[in-house]
Amino acid sequence: MKKNTHPKYQKVLFVDSATGFKFLIGSTLEPEEREVFEGVEYPMHRISVSSASHPFFTGSKQLVDSEGRVDKFNKRYTKSSGK
Repeated sequence: MKKNTHPKYQKVLFVDSATGFKFLIGSTLEPEEREVFEGVEYPMHRISVSSASHPFFTGSKQLVDSEGRVDKFNKRYTKSSGK
């Protein structure tokens, strides 16, 4: 078998940049940033969305409709239901 074919598996600290929520997961990522978490220094990777900031998990559902698709649908539906 070939040696050194698999990447190094290590604990990586993931930090949600929106909320600052931190959690440890085993990963093969090799980030250059490091941070101390619970008294131990870990490699750190920043993420934009986690369960702490995602609208589905936080309960703050927001409908983003930049093209007006919902309004177009409602107009068509109200026209067809009147027949």
